[in-house]
Amino acid sequence: MGIRQYCISAWSFIDPLYVQFTRLQHIKKTCGNQTMMRVRLTKYKGRNIVLADGTAINKNDVLVKIHLHNVKLLRHIQGYDSEVRKALMIYKGVQDSLPSIAHYIYKHRYANDIKGLIGISMLYKGCKKLGFEPHSITNRYYKYFKQLAFFPIYFLSTKNTFKKEIPTPMYLFMSKESLFQQYGIK
Repeated sequence: MGIRQYCISAWSFIDPLYVQFTRLQHIKKTCGNQTMMRVRLTKYKGRNIVLADGTAINKNDVLVKIHLHNVKLLRHIQGYDSEVRKALMIYKGVQDSLPSIAHYIYKHRYANDIKGLIGISMLYKGCKKLGFEPHSITNRYYKYFKQLAFFPIYFLSTKNTFKKEIPTPMYLFMSKESLFQQYGIK
């Protein structure tokens, strides 16, 4: 077993504690299987942003913060050497999760207060096809903190990590209306 497998095993042990402390909820598909995403409600603290559909995201607006289930993801892509294949698997996993997230928001007791989704990721190249809008993180300290926090995931998921430039994390937004329209709740 290599260093990556040891790290993923250790992370698997720590992950349930992380979920509990961060109040993340697993999102399940209608068939009962868990998706690749976990979520929690959050109040937005960044700069005001207007999305392409006209939705204004302002300070203290309620958003659903999305988190990739990184251990599950890393185990899923572990056997693949192709970066393109890994990216396609992640894309498909997120795409398959979004209808369940739409259903989660639609049924949520605070559904009327929720304005949309927010995530922070270094994986944003295909995000527009999924309906997300990338926006840069303007606070440089927060951006560097997130880049440092994402480094273990980046290290465990790519080959030749130190030969590549580490991507800059970005905010990913999607309005509730866009989510509903694109993923099944009209």
